Amino acid sequence: MNIFMRVKKSLSVSKTKKTNFPDWDAILSLESAEWQFAKTKSQNGLRILIVSTAGAHRALAPVENALSVALTLRGADVHFLMCDEFLPTCWKALRTQFLDIADFCDPGLKQWKCQKCYLRGKKLRRPLGLPIHVFSDLVTPAEQKRVDELSQSISADLIPGYQEDGLAIGEHSLAGALRFFARGSLDGEKFAEQVLRRYFKAALLTHLAIQRLFQTIHFGCAVFYHGIYVPEGIVGEVARRNHIRVVNWLTAYRKRTFIFSHTDTYHHTMMAEPVEAWENLPWSETLESRLMTYLKSRWRGTEDWISFVHKNPQVELPAEFLPGIDFSKPCIGLLTNVVWDAQLHYPTNAFPNMLDWVMRTIEYFSRRSDLQLLIRVHPAEMSGDIPSRQPVIPEITQRFPTLPRNVFIIPPESSLSTYAAMLKCDSVIIYGTKTGVELTSLGIPVIVAGEAWIRNKGITLDASSIKDYFGILDRLPLATRLDEALTMRARKYAFHYFFRRMIPLSFIDLIDEWPFYKLTLQTLDPLKPGNDRGLDIICDGILKGNPFIFPAEQEAD
Repeated sequence: MNIFMRVKKSLSVSKTKKTNFPDWDAILSLESAEWQFAKTKSQNGLRILIVSTAGAHRALAPVENALSVALTLRGADVHFLMCDEFLPTCWKALRTQFLDIADFCDPGLKQWKCQKCYLRGKKLRRPLGLPIHVFSDLVTPAEQKRVDELSQSISADLIPGYQEDGLAIGEHSLAGALRFFARGSLDGEKFAEQVLRRYFKAALLTHLAIQRLFQTIHFGCAVFYHGIYVPEGIVGEVARRNHIRVVNWLTAYRKRTFIFSHTDTYHHTMMAEPVEAWENLPWSETLESRLMTYLKSRWRGTEDWISFVHKNPQVELPAEFLPGIDFSKPCIGLLTNVVWDAQLHYPTNAFPNMLDWVMRTIEYFSRRSDLQLLIRVHPAEMSGDIPSRQPVIPEITQRFPTLPRNVFIIPPESSLSTYAAMLKCDSVIIYGTKTGVELTSLGIPVIVAGEAWIRNKGITLDASSIKDYFGILDRLPLATRLDEALTMRARKYAFHYFFRRMIPLSFIDLIDEWPFYKLTLQTLDPLKPGNDRGLDIICDGILKGNPFIFPAEQEAD
């Protein structure tokens, strides 16, 4: 999930005025000579492109501006790329924004959001005085005509697999359409084809614009949010083909922290990260205590600014919290994902999608009367910022009108603690949830069937094919917790993930309204080299390609 998840409103936060943007006019007027000198000097530096297609987004623009200033102060030649009402849609469009979806299919997003987004975004960057490139300058009328014709003439069935110059244009188009509908499939969705074509057209235009920009100006690195959907997914594809380094970022779970990744979206890179980055981490009682205290806080979400736990989670479970379940017999947990979220291709997935995995797993357990299956549906189906329009339980009910007697479901709205429920299980099966990082740290064996980040860490039972997956299930119950060495390995990775990959910024403060944070900058000092360790690590990663790893172990004592 991402920054558009529901951020906890129950946090103790400071009252503040409504804007979360620093007053860049005031800051830069006080230090105008230093800023002008930095900009002049940076013209010979590494050229960085900050892709800001959602230019006025209150959750993204403050970070993008702060990064651009910090990089300029470190000698980089920073440019912005903005969408000037050019693309027919982007990830900001959601089905729930339209009473009549036909209002979107005809004029697209432009009538609803684009002008305000572009004009406000441009205004927010004006005080910085850095170069701004726009999409409309990068695509010729003839190219626009060709895109119009192709996006309307191609068979809709061919769009998801469509490639141009070897780039997965169709994959990102489909991901954008699925996000729009908040569904894992477009089947049966009215206006699905029109929406898919609109995202396809936006993806094609993005490809042309980014390719021309990269052919015209040499950039050493492109920095942009998330790295999937339209247009950012296409930006990444084109940049990598042109041998331009890519840095993606997003808001992390812990308060005031962010995750940055090299080359590709974190959805891909977190699974491929070398274990050498963390497996030899010197362990101590201090690190152990810090990690376990934080993991316990996640039961209630008190140390996070992104959380999906129930407002008052039921962490003390009654002996029989679900009718019919018997914990004197082996029980296997299963944690679902939100169906629509980040539907990308992963070659190591055992199943084509999450729903197929759920259905085939229930079918398997219907034949295993010696086991019980406890399914916990992801709370973000309801509590996420984009509630799912394809919830899991109706899908299960359609396939299994009568649930097998040994299969039990905790619905997404339940206040029962996911952690407390899974602790009662012999082992837990996951597809892509990050909860696997936490469960293994508690010694619970985890089976991975999808793209979970705990995969490939030498901790979990990872299935890479359907045959492999069911072979693992045939070994159940495992009847034992992870041994001490494996649990310790899991805790080292959990510390790495939650404390080292999640980089804190000292000039972030919490506020009591969306986007629930503000930048506390009043001078340039916090953005200068040496004044914020987290920012230094981020900037060194962008400028030099250094790992985005915060040495939290050095600050634990």
